[in-house]
Amino acid sequence: MDDSKLTALSAWITEAGLIGLSETELLAGFCARAVFAGLPIASGLLVIDTLHPVYEGNAVRWRRDEPEASFTGYGRTTAGEREEKWRASPFFHLIDTGEEWMRRRVTPESCAEFAAVATAAEEGMTDYLGILNRFEAEGAIADWDGLFSAWTTDRPGGFSDEEIAGLLKVLPGLAMAIKAATLARMASTLLETYLGRDACNLVWSGRIARGVADRIDAVLWFSDLRSYTRITDTALPEQIIPLLNDYADAVISAVQAAGGDVLKLIGDGVLAIFRPEDGGAEARARACRAALEAVRGARATIATLNPQRAEAGQPVTEMYAGLHIGEVFFGNIGSAHRLDFTVVGPAVNETSRIAEMCRSADQPMLVSSAFAAAAGGAEAGLVCVGRYALRGVRMPQELFTVEPDRG
Repeated sequence: MDDSKLTALSAWITEAGLIGLSETELLAGFCARAVFAGLPIASGLLVIDTLHPVYEGNAVRWRRDEPEASFTGYGRTTAGEREEKWRASPFFHLIDTGEEWMRRRVTPESCAEFAAVATAAEEGMTDYLGILNRFEAEGAIADWDGLFSAWTTDRPGGFSDEEIAGLLKVLPGLAMAIKAATLARMASTLLETYLGRDACNLVWSGRIARGVADRIDAVLWFSDLRSYTRITDTALPEQIIPLLNDYADAVISAVQAAGGDVLKLIGDGVLAIFRPEDGGAEARARACRAALEAVRGARATIATLNPQRAEAGQPVTEMYAGLHIGEVFFGNIGSAHRLDFTVVGPAVNETSRIAEMCRSADQPMLVSSAFAAAAGGAEAGLVCVGRYALRGVRMPQELFTVEPDRG
């Protein structure tokens, strides 16, 4: 093992962390340089907790015979078989014992003790190291208070004590760089989860000052669930959140699949926009057609969802949606300490009123005359259902829906 090369590795980790390399780039670069320094690493695994609505954490893996490191998210380990596996793992052993690292030479006894060591044996490894680089309490985020890593070698005799000491010496730098990369990933994920894709990108680029807003042309979507108030009055309280989640998933997935961006969840309502790529008529028509496709996608998913919920004895409902197109302000609105990145303007209010009118008109979807004209009218399968007075809107509006055989 070459100490001067380990020193160079430490310097590279610092530089790579400052540059902002990804977790896979960090691990692959670290392992390649560690091997060059004389550490006989055959595989490396990093496990990092995260803040994500689906994943509990991320795993980054490098193998000597593979060209790139891999990155995967893993689900919750707080119940069932996953919890059992977690509690039987070397990493949980480190938490349980308070040790900073553990070593298991690959033997029948160690394979029986830990499934991870048994897997290493199947891969021809001779030695296994599990390491926990702990963060101080002030540096912990939720349940994430350290970086777990596992290292194997296939060299006869395994790691030497000197090599283990060398690896332990350079790992804190890697832990710091991985923490920085993971925090950046978490920030982006949380922004997109709570603000939406476009708003996330704008905020991430620095547009966070109050009152900073762009005047944009957009297709506006507002949808609600039928009879939601009646359902909340009659259903069991524990059924309400699963109901909102099931139908929100159907609506949001359809909007995003069609290229739209969900800006806000308002109880059972969803506010979304579809932005034309430019100001041309064809771009506006594509955005309108995308919104119509999202309505069809959401309704199709709900048509599949409702029988499943009914069979399980859960309340069912339908979605109704209003679509409009117009100019709005898109940006930061609120107080100095609590901002919302959203759209405002008369067109937004008109869209919600159009959606409300679906109940009176007994239609699953209504669109404005402006939307119908931009979408192509009859060519888009839209037919007029009459003129309606919208609450809070001065002039009655001609509204359209999709022909029954086109919806």
